[in-house]
Amino acid sequence: MQNDTIAAIATAMSPSGIGIIRISGDDALSVIDRIYKSKNNKTKISACQSHTIHYGFIYDGDEKIDEVMVLLMKAPNTYTREDTVEIDCHGGVYVMKRVLEAVIKNGARPAEPGEFTKRAFLNGRIDLSQAESVIDVINSKNDFALKSSLSQLNGAVLGSIRQIREQLLHEIAFIESALDDPEHISLDGYPQKLRTIVDNEYTEIDGLLKTSDNGRILKEGINTVIIGKPNAGKSSLLNVLVGTDRAIVTDIAGTTRDVLEEQINIGGITLNLVDTAGIRSTEDVVEKIGVKKAMEHADGADLIIYVVDSSVALDDNDYDIINFIKDKKAVILLNKSDLASKVSADDIKKLVDKKVISVSAKESLGIDELSDTIKDMFFDGQVSLNDEIYITNIRHKKLLSDAKESLKLVMNSIDDDMPEDFYSIDLMSAYESLGLIIGESVEDDLMDEIFSKFCMGK
Repeated sequence: MQNDTIAAIATAMSPSGIGIIRISGDDALSVIDRIYKSKNNKTKISACQSHTIHYGFIYDGDEKIDEVMVLLMKAPNTYTREDTVEIDCHGGVYVMKRVLEAVIKNGARPAEPGEFTKRAFLNGRIDLSQAESVIDVINSKNDFALKSSLSQLNGAVLGSIRQIREQLLHEIAFIESALDDPEHISLDGYPQKLRTIVDNEYTEIDGLLKTSDNGRILKEGINTVIIGKPNAGKSSLLNVLVGTDRAIVTDIAGTTRDVLEEQINIGGITLNLVDTAGIRSTEDVVEKIGVKKAMEHADGADLIIYVVDSSVALDDNDYDIINFIKDKKAVILLNKSDLASKVSADDIKKLVDKKVISVSAKESLGIDELSDTIKDMFFDGQVSLNDEIYITNIRHKKLLSDAKESLKLVMNSIDDDMPEDFYSIDLMSAYESLGLIIGESVEDDLMDEIFSKFCMGK
């Protein structure tokens, strides 16, 4: 039932200073009245003004459970647009469970994962794309991902989608009216006018889709693999980037035989770093497995950082790696710049057209230039979210692609002089695909799948 009252612990189930129990629904106020007593035992929460805070105690029958602060928010100006109460209690796991038990005993039921946000959607406070952005805010790994998610939560995607849908609906209505009343509404010259309109909306959708790769990177991070010959300084670089001795570093070539994975923020962008075994021809069975793993990880990476020991001349192993990265997104680091150099940036650039940076992992030199280079490679030098919309959701990307394909069919029909009712069918298909992004006519199964990904109490 949509109007029943739900409750859940909204904070982590681990000891902390404060725990929050959230209640929402038609009976939220009567539930809190049954279990809350103010210090003077006179104040009823339901009689108080909305958006106020009250000090008192939570009881289970005659037993005092905890000293609390209660936040009162009356409908419709709440997250769910329902009467909502939040109980701030002490953050012990047992205390939070006891308070929740008292709430449930007195008329609420346990909320499903994401049910508070689901109610916000069903009650019209947010659209589906905004609801999905809530979990992206929670899971943000860096400032840019957080800002992008907050932008979507504030309706950035909604505004673009609504504008396109309104234009498509206007054209659908005009075509249908003309087909129903050809004596009074003429379609002479209209197909070419429609083609221009559809082409504009096609371009708009294509622009949104082009942000999806960077959107994925903002959300999930750049899958980055560090490769190079043994003893080139890959593990030292990993330790510098991570800021701790994550990898074992020795003068013995081949120390790293398996992959090491770490996640860092560099220049505000998340890198999912993988340090790999040194790449060289070897007869050692274990080392061969490590080299194979290194190449497999590098082959599927968003970015390859190729570390070259500049104090040693290039050999066949280097040439093999250079050939491997020629058609991949890669940056080359000439490491050990603090030592006498036997390899220069010019030597590398004669072999491959890639950015080359002189670094010293030992002295932590050149790391800032690496950060700037990565921004140049993925975000044209800067990540600005002031006016940018990034598509970070796979479901949204698929539906935008579907809408784009439908609009392409409309333009093909116009170019092939097909009857006007063909236009209407594909325009409606695009309109419906875009509608699914913001939650128009969404199926219950899809809603359940989306909101099941949320944590309890959100």
